[in-house]
Amino acid sequence: MPIVAFLVTGAVLGPHALGFVRNEALIEAAAEVGVILLLFTIGIEFSLEKLARIKRIILVGGGLQVGLVITVVTGLLALMGVDWRAGVFTGCLVALSSTAIVMKLLMGGGDVATQEGQASLGILIFQDLAVVAMVLLVPMLGGAGASGWELAFAMGKAAVIVALVLLTARRIMPWVLEAVARTCSQEIFLLSVVAICFGTAYLTSLAGISLSLGAFLAGLVVSESRFSQLALAEILPLQILFSATFFVSVGLLFDLGFLVRHPFLVMGIIAAVFAVKVVTAGIGLLVLGYRVGTAACAAVLLAQVGEFSFVLERSGRGVELYPAGFEFGGPEAFIAATVALMIATPFLYPLAEVIRGRRRQPEGRRIAEAEKEGGQHPELRDHVIIAGLGEVGQRLADILNERRIPHLVLTLDPDRAHEAESRGLRVLRGNYTRKHELELAGLHSARLLVVADDDQETTRRVVEAARALNPHLQIFAGTRLARDVSELREVGAGEVVSEQQESAVRLLTRVLESYDVGSNDIRGYQDDLRSAGGAGGGHTSR
Repeated sequence: MPIVAFLVTGAVLGPHALGFVRNEALIEAAAEVGVILLLFTIGIEFSLEKLARIKRIILVGGGLQVGLVITVVTGLLALMGVDWRAGVFTGCLVALSSTAIVMKLLMGGGDVATQEGQASLGILIFQDLAVVAMVLLVPMLGGAGASGWELAFAMGKAAVIVALVLLTARRIMPWVLEAVARTCSQEIFLLSVVAICFGTAYLTSLAGISLSLGAFLAGLVVSESRFSQLALAEILPLQILFSATFFVSVGLLFDLGFLVRHPFLVMGIIAAVFAVKVVTAGIGLLVLGYRVGTAACAAVLLAQVGEFSFVLERSGRGVELYPAGFEFGGPEAFIAATVALMIATPFLYPLAEVIRGRRRQPEGRRIAEAEKEGGQHPELRDHVIIAGLGEVGQRLADILNERRIPHLVLTLDPDRAHEAESRGLRVLRGNYTRKHELELAGLHSARLLVVADDDQETTRRVVEAARALNPHLQIFAGTRLARDVSELREVGAGEVVSEQQESAVRLLTRVLESYDVGSNDIRGYQDDLRSAGGAGGGHTSR
């Protein structure tokens, strides 16, 4: 499991083991970038509409989970003679779960759309919101800092910032991304998306909101644009790289020596935290009406302690607050138990699958699998994917639309996309050289792919990506020069036509023959295309 490998790598290379990594500040900075990018991609794949659907989970389920954890932990520590302030502080540490780990596991298993995935996400969102109050509460518990009125003011300010971000998502961001996309420059688009991600996260952090929640809100902003999937494809490679750094950085905190010296103490803390979190999260979801299996599955996923708890724990030291009230050994035991629970979470994930009953295939999972197979348009099957919306691509799409042959057009050009949609064509805005966009277009369920781009290198990359995703797909490609035909066939194109061979007519003929269109009709379309000047291939564009 990659997450476990990264955590263990950090533990082995860190200052408490081999000591190869000493600049922990640099690693922490890169790790924070990883969390921001991960939450940003999750926000893009979500949407304001989906967020509104789980608002009850966020407010009721999340509120009960956090409130119950703090209450139970404070009560248990009070029975042991620990001061209530230290008990509340410890409860805040335990109440938070790892958004990065849970969402990484859910995304990897295609479970974000399932009931337990939605329940987990709702509780995690509330926890990130609760961090605003916790950060302000810690100095108060230590006998310094903000008053109750200042706490209320900070929470109100955070609510206003969130509202402004969501308003921007509806009114401004679609227009901004549309304008950027008109440049047809991948570099400018990527830089713009990164600026939106980190700019929104920074602005929300000024109101006391965690950077991770700010990044999630930035993703929601982008999700309202028709270019959201293009943004996701551009940011995904960076997200994978920096997320790996995050998990390594968590491993660096693990002190194996402390675990060896105090194994029973650490194991006892792990068992207590696991039990408290599973019971409290389960109760919160049962109150919402979830079945026992679903509630238990989500509760197991949320049973670890979150990455922000490390930040909160360091804040507590500044005002002489320590986990369970123990200055010596308390922080070390807490960190050891937390990292151990994080490492264990990927192994607990299969346990959650068993609890849920994988064979039962809940509705959310069936929807998720259908979307994975059919992309953004799961209802499309046995369809034609047209990569490029130049003269050839437009004419071919119009004829397919006229014949009611299922099709989907991929293009980066906003103007051409809008024009095509006005004619009733199905359009997906995206960079069709990337596997992500091809999967969204339903490449696994398509009958054939037509690459109608006038750039030889772009055509080759599309054919290579498509052939890697679907070895059995029919791929037709056009090229300006006859000498490029053999190269395109070598990388996977089944049919390649050059400009000298009347590329537009040849492509059109082969596609219609694949759908058993009559020869007389085909000849009519050929004559129309030749009379329109399309036989020479024209200029195709993205």
